[in-house]
Amino acid sequence: MRNRATALIAVAVLVCLVPAASQAQLVEYSQDFESMIQTDTGALAADGWLVFGNVYSPELVFLYPYGPFPAPNDGFGFCQIDLLQGGDEQGIQQLSVFSDYNNVDHAVGNLIESNTFQEWTVGPDDVGYIWSFEFQAKRGNLEGGSTAIAFIKTLDQANGYALTNFITADMTAIPTTWSGDSLAITIDASLEGQLLQIGFSNTATNYDGSGIFYDNIHFHIM
Repeated sequence: MRNRATALIAVAVLVCLVPAASQAQLVEYSQDFESMIQTDTGALAADGWLVFGNVYSPELVFLYPYGPFPAPNDGFGFCQIDLLQGGDEQGIQQLSVFSDYNNVDHAVGNLIESNTFQEWTVGPDDVGYIWSFEFQAKRGNLEGGSTAIAFIKTLDQANGYALTNFITADMTAIPTTWSGDSLAITIDASLEGQLLQIGFSNTATNYDGSGIFYDNIHFHIM
């Protein structure tokens, strides 16, 4: 297990990840992707998944954000339901998370940080609980200098979506066989009314491969 709180330079401007309308109050969430229609381009969006991009120069200067958008399921950017990447425990369908290859700034060497996530608003009844974000993962076609993380994040809407928690697990060097991982966050009173996101992020450039597979996602009170 890797459970880390990390502020990486390449994702430091995730405060710009301004979200869409959120579900009120944290709710337990589980997904194994088996019930989704793999050919339905709106399948992930219908389940509440969102995407957001940040772009950096090769010198790691922040250039611009874009999004949020409903998560696609078409294989060209951010994420897709994939087939036959799992074993008995993962079943037939998995979530593949990768870079936004629709962004043409790949071609000029800019770094494209692509985020795929679920989002809720922290309510008063959530205070005092520890929430765990558990998932299984395996490395796909991660190439070149591409990197990947899983994260729990909180954003303060009342203060310009300032990033107040950024808890990460590094997915860059995971094996090509399935393993489990988890992150956890304690909800204190200061987080009431803030956005909480769980999800996955990839940073890539020059159209290098960046895919990571995820399955058996579970977000719940410990």
